[in-house]
Amino acid sequence: MTARIQKRVLLPKRVRRPPAEGFSWVDRRFLPDYAARLSRDAILLYFFFTAASDQHGLSFYSDSTIAVRLKLSEKAISDARAELVTLDLIAWQRPLTQVLALQQPVLQRNGGLQSLAELLRPKSNSGENNSTGRDS
Repeated sequence: MTARIQKRVLLPKRVRRPPAEGFSWVDRRFLPDYAARLSRDAILLYFFFTAASDQHGLSFYSDSTIAVRLKLSEKAISDARAELVTLDLIAWQRPLTQVLALQQPVLQRNGGLQSLAELLRPKSNSGENNSTGRDS
């Protein structure tokens, strides 16, 4: 049996506090629900956007500035941004990037993905199958 680690503040005078100016936070669900599906560059870019965005999740850094700050090529920034857009983590319309609220968790069933709405949808008694051959 594994013992639980007892948490304690190591340096009480250094406990993090929100800054007087600015706004930044990362939803705790990002790591378990999304990080494993992203490249290292996309994770780094996501953290950059969360640190650089305002209270609405908006930032307007150019690719060239981000590339310098993260020590990546502009192509790597573009590819990483495409990953984040594909997973619906950010919206992008030059010059703005918006970090989006994370979607509700998607549950797995029988190897397919199923949304909460699908789980709550009443089952048909007719025995009809999904004709598309895939779970939505």
